[in-house]
Amino acid sequence: MAKKEKRFRFVKGFLFGSLTTATAVYGALHAFKKSVIEPEDAENERIEANRRRANRKSLQAHQG
Repeated sequence: MAKKEKRFRFVKGFLFGSLTTATAVYGALHAFKKSVIEPEDAENERIEANRRRANRKSLQAHQG
């Protein structure tokens, strides 16, 4: 019986540790995406919108 209990405790601890580690990794990746990737994408979209607006103004100014 003692071996069975030890094995059960080990498996339970291993699964709990694995789940906890996976959750921590997911949280870290999500935080990185929110703080680094998304602001960079937003900045690139803003720059592209400014470029399109400047091109429209330039073309409109030289229409005659």
